[in-house]
Amino acid sequence: GGVSAIVVDDVDGTTLAELLVEAGPVESPVLVQIGAPGAAVRHSSSPTLLSDLFVRVGGAGVGKATRSLEINSNDVIGDHLWLWRADHGDGVGWTSNTAANGLVVNGSDVTMYGLFVEHYQEDQVRWAGNRGRTYMFQNEMPYDVPGQTEWMSGTTRGFAAYRVDDGVTRHEAWGLGSYCFFNRNPDVVAERAFQAPVGAGVRLRNMLTVSLGGGRGTIAHVINQSGPAAQKGATVQKLVSGP
Repeated sequence: GGVSAIVVDDVDGTTLAELLVEAGPVESPVLVQIGAPGAAVRHSSSPTLLSDLFVRVGGAGVGKATRSLEINSNDVIGDHLWLWRADHGDGVGWTSNTAANGLVVNGSDVTMYGLFVEHYQEDQVRWAGNRGRTYMFQNEMPYDVPGQTEWMSGTTRGFAAYRVDDGVTRHEAWGLGSYCFFNRNPDVVAERAFQAPVGAGVRLRNMLTVSLGGGRGTIAHVINQSGPAAQKGATVQKLVSGP
């Protein structure tokens, strides 16, 4: 199988900056991994910094990777990350540049400033660590979904742009936008853009959903089952706070 491009041990004070990481044609389980699974050391006094880190799957040729970035260490800071499953260029297609998740966070006290994650085929951000925070999140759902049956999460239509796992008790995010443009099949529906457990410590604020191209596809709810549908005739929806 494919390999990881960058693996960082669960250590203090690592900086990754101004890097472009590209998937190869043999599928990698994860392209960039920060800390091994189960990492438990605290790094609040000397955190790992990811700055101007760009990861792409496809675009320059066929690329495949299950996860682009996996953060297992605690206290990691991300400053301007762009994680991209290509929607144009070379090697692009639903079964060509396959990529499930852009960002998976298992560590606690992870903070993101300027997080851009686009076109992944399952939950694009999957956050399982506690006390996570995101300041500005931009997302586009995959353009090239062939049909609804190919894009189901169990019995749920589509996948979330930003998902906080059910076991999380504290999470905050500000300024989140998700856009759909299902140009291959505009009948495709995403049930929700954002998904999070209901609890006093979990709050996403200032959320936006948009159906681009005058309504090429539908995002049925903003977060969980709240917020109206972004669709043809009502292409922009906003929600101040949720869930």
